[in-house]
Amino acid sequence: MSVPLYQAKAELFRTLGHPVRIRVLELLQDGPKPVRDLLAANDVEASNLSQQLAVLRRAGMVTSYRDGALVMYSLSTPDVADLLAAGRRILGAVLTDRDALLDELRASRTDR
Repeated sequence: MSVPLYQAKAELFRTLGHPVRIRVLELLQDGPKPVRDLLAANDVEASNLSQQLAVLRRAGMVTSYRDGALVMYSLSTPDVADLLAAGRRILGAVLTDRDALLDELRASRTDR
């Protein structure tokens, strides 16, 4: 029995619910990277990075392969980069709205 689409989407977004996973996906937008580069760009233990990469692999968001002695990671599809870009746009819009609301609140204090 397959899961409903809304449940599959919820699971996808849960996968994105960790800062290290987001950072890894952002780094991979520029192309494949070896684990050592991902580790250098994240302030985490190697075991933690390994766990987060495993979550991303299981979710199908990244793929891995060997290049000689290096284990390389890449985005599984350009759509992952598109999703991150959409997240940035949404966050920008939300923060802009909050800034406008904050400005309105500050202005209303002087209008007592």
